[in-house]
Amino acid sequence: MNAALNDPVRFLATHSLLILGFLGQGLFFGRFLVQWIASEKQRRSVVPVPFWYFSIGGGGLLLIYAVLKKDPVFILGQAGGLLIYLRNLALIFKERARVHAATGSTRPVSSPE
Repeated sequence: MNAALNDPVRFLATHSLLILGFLGQGLFFGRFLVQWIASEKQRRSVVPVPFWYFSIGGGGLLLIYAVLKKDPVFILGQAGGLLIYLRNLALIFKERARVHAATGSTRPVSSPE
C-alpha cells in the first residue's frame, strides 16, 4: 500500500481494471440499498426509479470489466441484464407520458411503483 502513497498515478494505472470492477459492484450494490430503503418507507415492496439507474450504471461498468477480462459468462449475464434495466426505464417513462397525456397535467408523475 506504501507504493500507492508514493506514486498514485502508477497505482491507478496498475490497478485500473480492479478499480473499475469495484466501482461497478458498488453501484450494483447501491441499487439494493435504494430498493430496501424505499420499501421500508412505504412498508411494502417497491422498486423505485433510481434502482434502475443504479442497475444500468453498475451493470454497464461490470460489462466493461467483463469484456476487458474476456469472460463470456460474465459478459452474457451483464449484457442481458442491461437490456432488462433499459426496458424497465422505457416502460416507466412511457407510462408517465401516457398519464400526462390523459390528465393534461404538467406536474411530474410519481413512478408507478
